[in-house]
Amino acid sequence: MIDEADRRILRHLLADPALTTAELAERAGVTAATCWRRIEKLTDAGVIRSRQAVIDWRRLGYEVEVSLRFTLDKTNPRAFDEFLAAAREVPEVIGIETFLGRVDVRLNVIARDMVHYQQIYRERILTLPHIADIEALMLISTIKDSAGVPL
Repeated sequence: MIDEADRRILRHLLADPALTTAELAERAGVTAATCWRRIEKLTDAGVIRSRQAVIDWRRLGYEVEVSLRFTLDKTNPRAFDEFLAAAREVPEVIGIETFLGRVDVRLNVIARDMVHYQQIYRERILTLPHIADIEALMLISTIKDSAGVPL
């Protein structure tokens, strides 16, 4: 498992993924070589999957974010696979999640404005296969957005 030094490294890495190994080592209180080895170990173990940029879509002109919850018509055994394959092709879909329960799939969709969203909805979303029901939730504000876990 991971120890306290790994937890410190992970905490600082979550706070700022752009840190160099030397900066991360200094903040975590370990040597650069130790930090590098631990990052490699955590990556090899699948704990660290990637370092990535987090894009602020609003600064790129996307002012609308909608979460669409779908119930699929599951009379076709390929309904999930076909729906998910088609949803992946919609460039404005920034997130796809599947669920057990009343809701089968959730898509997070971004648009420049409501007119653009309406176009995406009519031309790209409603044409997705095997839809039995859709519920739309418009994002008003994000209070907490963290992929981190208590370390």
